[in-house]
Amino acid sequence: MNLYKHALGRVVPIDQNAVDSALARQLTLTKPPGSLGDLEEVANRLCGITGSCPAPIPDNPHICVFAGDHGVHEEKVTPWPQEVTAQMVANFLAGGAAVNVIARQVGARVSVIDVGVKAELDRAPGLIISKVKAGTKNLRVEPAMSNFEARESLDRGVEVAEMLHEAGYNLFVTGDMGIANTTPSAAIISYLSGLDPEVVTGRGTGVDDSTLAIKVKVIKDAISRVNAIGNLKDNPIELLAQIGGLEIGAICGFIISAASLKVPVIVDGVISLAGALLANAISPVVSEYVFAGHLSVEPGAKIALEMLGKRPLLSLDMRLGEGSGGALAIPIVQTAARLLAEMASFEEAGVEEA
Repeated sequence: MNLYKHALGRVVPIDQNAVDSALARQLTLTKPPGSLGDLEEVANRLCGITGSCPAPIPDNPHICVFAGDHGVHEEKVTPWPQEVTAQMVANFLAGGAAVNVIARQVGARVSVIDVGVKAELDRAPGLIISKVKAGTKNLRVEPAMSNFEARESLDRGVEVAEMLHEAGYNLFVTGDMGIANTTPSAAIISYLSGLDPEVVTGRGTGVDDSTLAIKVKVIKDAISRVNAIGNLKDNPIELLAQIGGLEIGAICGFIISAASLKVPVIVDGVISLAGALLANAISPVVSEYVFAGHLSVEPGAKIALEMLGKRPLLSLDMRLGEGSGGALAIPIVQTAARLLAEMASFEEAGVEEA
């Protein structure tokens, strides 16, 4: 259907006039200029995203956990069994995962989107079944998916964003679930950055040295296979098809759609950042709508953030995924908007300026 292409057609740069108005308003508030640090940049960019100053408080957040399985699991890149993906989906739906607890604390809703779980999942509240296929193929030796399936994964992400926007949600958070999904994420980041997989690849769920070595070797083999095809840096859809994951593609489409709808989106860790890099490769303007929730300890996360030009809102040595770090950043984004909207000006407070 190529819904993502239609969404791309609606993506425009954020409103610079609104950003300029926010910058001017910041100077009138009862504080030294720049004293709120990154909160000021967040507030200013929210104005640009929404086209108004001050921006509406993004008080209705939704966390989307995109789930999929990976054929590269057969290379033993993780000791965790593949069945854990479906088991964790059940845990999300029961409200027992870390992201659920954080969501309750910050007042957010959680949905799980099955775009590629190997198991057949029963319908349940909070679950969106939007399966492209039952997991990817082994990216070390063959394309993870077809080009059509890659585009379809983006479309599934677009559909979710549009549905949530219609339901009134005004702040999105990306999350993920998929055993072995740090392998395709590191592969994408390594390929797009040009850095050696040894530099980009982390321990994911905490694998030992021998498993990490396997993981690095798998990614090197995958990139060598792709290099034999040609340069795919200007063809992110085919890159996704070759070495990506269905949930990574869905996150990419979700981010593109959020930008087209002028909804701010907080990205989580390394899997979400791989999706964000693909979205940026498709259209750099999309990144203007993205906030980096946190700095994951996965080395690829820092590299991806630097490539996107993003400063993380939090740095808590986390590497869980699920959208957990992004969820924790929700109150920061909301607070930034509220500060700009509700702080008194020097004139209103009767405070003399320096």
